[in-house]
Amino acid sequence: MTPVSKALGVGEARAVDGGADERAEEQRIVAGCLEGNRQAMTELYERYQRRVFSLVLRMVGSSEAEELAQDVFVRIFRGLPKFRGDAALGTWIYRLAMNVCLSFLAKRSRRGQIDSRIGQSPEPTPPRVGNPWLRDQLERALAELPDGYRAVLILHDVEGLNHQEIAEIIGCRVGTSKSQLHKARMRMRKLLGSELDAERESKVIKASEVGA
Repeated sequence: MTPVSKALGVGEARAVDGGADERAEEQRIVAGCLEGNRQAMTELYERYQRRVFSLVLRMVGSSEAEELAQDVFVRIFRGLPKFRGDAALGTWIYRLAMNVCLSFLAKRSRRGQIDSRIGQSPEPTPPRVGNPWLRDQLERALAELPDGYRAVLILHDVEGLNHQEIAEIIGCRVGTSKSQLHKARMRMRKLLGSELDAERESKVIKASEVGA
């Protein structure tokens, strides 16, 4: 678990490609969907709904996140006939979701709109894990990151993807993914620096008052 995922209160990092057994299960689900099997379609939706919504909400942070997530699934089912299985199904789905997010953010940027909820966790009223104050600061710092930095940071540190998977999703080189992650973490440290220093100072003051 990374410091970011721990502070945001998310679970253990998860890999997109779960191995041969996972690929076989994906092929079964995809085949069922292509045959029009409603049970297979429901299974695919339930399998990825939370992951997709989590990614969309943390990327766009808006009241339109649910609508965008539904748009992702429309694109998934429409695009399944073109899914060749070269990459894991999860990688392909993340790529579609990220494309929807980045397209939405580009349009919103052109309109000059900013959403303060970018970076928020998907749960409406989650039980806060760890330090709630730090979690709030991380969410605000995520909102300040450039879209590309935020995408790599969320995919790696929150969703638990490796750089090869991220490169396939975003359409970049592995080295670029690593560089973007490094820059994103450095920017986060800079954004959080003054807030963390202020919290440390507050704790020292409180400790001295208790000991007085």
